[in-house]
Amino acid sequence: MSTPFYVSPEQIMKDRAEFARKGIARGRSNVVLQYTDGILFVAENTSRALHKISEVYDRIAFAAVGRYNEFENLRVAGVRLADLTGYTYDRRDVTARTIANAYAQTLGAIFSGATEKPYEVEIVVAEVGDTPEGDSMYRLTYDGSVGEEHGYVAMGGQAEQITTLLKDRYTENLPLGEALRLAVDVLGRATDGSEPRALTPDQLEVAALDRNRGRRAFRRFVGAQLDELLRPPS
Repeated sequence: MSTPFYVSPEQIMKDRAEFARKGIARGRSNVVLQYTDGILFVAENTSRALHKISEVYDRIAFAAVGRYNEFENLRVAGVRLADLTGYTYDRRDVTARTIANAYAQTLGAIFSGATEKPYEVEIVVAEVGDTPEGDSMYRLTYDGSVGEEHGYVAMGGQAEQITTLLKDRYTENLPLGEALRLAVDVLGRATDGSEPRALTPDQLEVAALDRNRGRRAFRRFVGAQLDELLRPPS
């Protein structure tokens, strides 16, 4: 009888983490950053049907990178959880922290499970408050780790380069247009050794949680409205 092949638990977890990280790194980057009136989401995405940025609830939104089918399953689950919680209790009981914690439990269980591969996804769940101090952003990784972010967060693709660029250039209370142009510029500059790119509106997916819109804070920017925001001031 042959001796079973042994792999240490530490090596198994290391291999699963490496697998997930490689999958996420192949995706195009997303940037989420606070601006004067809320939270801005900018993703490099040429598809008009497969969204990487979506509304979850009244003042909560979701951005993701990685495998579309996997983060779409998570998005749908988050929407259902938010709807059920709001209907059963009160709309004010639905928070980004609640949804982020549910995602963390799901991702952690999948990552540590022995029968299925880890999800190749990275997620940001954000909620806009009545004031900038009330805004919240939670970043979740493939293993269920969750961290609260402030100011800005980048994920996928060249996330480390983008974070370095934002660290040098980001300031608080940016106007919407200025925040958008900054996000698009750093997305274009973060490359794998090639020349910086000038991203066009057709290559972008842009949305925001606008604290001035009342209960339904989520809005998308497309067409002429997006062109106008991207145009530098004269």
